[in-house]
Amino acid sequence: MERLPDFSEDSLNKLNTEGQFICLVEQQPIALPFDRIKTMVLALQELLLSEDKGKSMRISSLHARQLLADGNLNKARWLGADKMRKFVEQINLLGKAREVETPKDFACVLRDYQKDGVAWLQIVSQGGLGGILADDMGLGKTVEVLAHILIDKQAGRLKHPVLVVCPTSVLPNWSAEIKRFCPTLRAISFAGLGRMALMDQLKQADIVLTTYGSLLRDIETLAAHDWHGIILDEAHAIKNPQAKVAECVKKISANYRFCLTGTPVENHLGELWSEFDFILPGMLGDKTRFAKLIRKPIEKGGDEQLRKALASRIRPFILRRTKAEVLKELPDKTVIIKRVELSNKQLALYETIRLSCQDRLQAEIAKKGFNRVQIEILDALLKLRQVCCHPRLVNLPSAKGIEESAKLETLLEMIEQLSLEGRKILLFSQFTSMLDLVAEQLQSRSIKFVQLRGDTRDRVTPVEEFKTGADIPVFLLSLKAGGVGLNLTAADTVIHYDPWWNPAAEDQATDRAYRIGQDKNVFVYKLIANGTLEDRMLLLQERKRALAASIYDERGNLGTTFTEDDLRALMQPIDALTV
Repeated sequence: MERLPDFSEDSLNKLNTEGQFICLVEQQPIALPFDRIKTMVLALQELLLSEDKGKSMRISSLHARQLLADGNLNKARWLGADKMRKFVEQINLLGKAREVETPKDFACVLRDYQKDGVAWLQIVSQGGLGGILADDMGLGKTVEVLAHILIDKQAGRLKHPVLVVCPTSVLPNWSAEIKRFCPTLRAISFAGLGRMALMDQLKQADIVLTTYGSLLRDIETLAAHDWHGIILDEAHAIKNPQAKVAECVKKISANYRFCLTGTPVENHLGELWSEFDFILPGMLGDKTRFAKLIRKPIEKGGDEQLRKALASRIRPFILRRTKAEVLKELPDKTVIIKRVELSNKQLALYETIRLSCQDRLQAEIAKKGFNRVQIEILDALLKLRQVCCHPRLVNLPSAKGIEESAKLETLLEMIEQLSLEGRKILLFSQFTSMLDLVAEQLQSRSIKFVQLRGDTRDRVTPVEEFKTGADIPVFLLSLKAGGVGLNLTAADTVIHYDPWWNPAAEDQATDRAYRIGQDKNVFVYKLIANGTLEDRMLLLQERKRALAASIYDERGNLGTTFTEDDLRALMQPIDALTV
């Protein structure tokens, strides 16, 4: 058999004649459905390329399910396809999950959608597969996983412990919820300085909790143990396949693998590939071919057919429910874009930095190329973002002495008014130096607050003080430290002082307040310096949001990569964007 040409999407599409593929059989033209032929060609191409590399004979790309699920193709005789057919039968069961009974001694009443989630976890794990539980933040992914593990133990399937890997900030939450909901499960926190003293207890545990940092240090020890399952919480930690932590988790053998994340795709489809390379290695092919045959045509070419095919391929292995779908009783959430006009001095500083950075970047790009000046680009964008927040954040002589900040003044007016109304406010910023300035101003106005940042050792005390302190209206949080692992439903107002490129990070932060247990309407304010790069960041956020949504839904248009054109848009003068 000859190797098929390495067809690109463009060259294949040129064979499309009004939805038909025309070929000659004994010199007679025959018309076949083009979409079906295209799927077969791409699948066979990948199969033959896998053969060339000495891999097992299988279709490991997104096309396998479409090929074998098609009624007519099922009638065809595929040599060596018995294993593939069984695989397809297994994944087809994933769409037929049946409700499970809440396990005995589980101290939580599961909602209907949570029971569906537990049933899905059971089917995936018992099939020896893997999956991504991608429910919105605050819907109870941890509760579903604990119910799943308890069912396995009571059914006699838990012969070895389940390894749960999570960020350091989230580990106390896991310990607390295990004690609260399923105290009969034996859990060990294998993290911190004294963890090696627990080595002899690992085999007797039902759940072993560890952190990504501890995993990196203890990979050889953990990889030597037998595990019933491995679960990655906040699994976007492995979105970069080259990251050491992504390499380490793949060394651990288990009967099944799960990722828990409300954001399987934050920036691009390469992150999705990395997660699937952990839960189902080979499912999306190798990284290079995935980038060439799938990611590039979708992200850069806007290939809608291929996007739908990818969504269909991965759908059985991703369970995602949004708050809007399953929490009908959750109160309303209102998002308000509050635009702020920069003051004269602030505006002059912004334009000075923008022009100087633009000239320098153009020269560097001409000299080195766009991809080799990423550090310089990030530095320029950082300075512009800092000016929008407050000139005092910018480490430049021209910024010294400019004390006024239109955004800070607007914020303080909002806090004074909202606190008088009895509101409880979460204020997020990526810049801890900006939080320092806000704290300074709140103290001068005798407005009480608590705060949580990356260097906060005691995370429990400020959370409890905010929840119980009626006279503490403000919680200052750095986006990175406070965006995950917190339940702050005492708040009814969220303010994002500065936008971030990734909308998922902002959504996660907002979900500290907008989650199960919230009984008040929630108002989310985004402070945007009008006409600046912050406006362009909102547009980039929408593109990234569309990318994420498109892998769960048959709808959605893409255009997701950060390009040189995006850079030019971000560096435009303030008056270039009509609001």
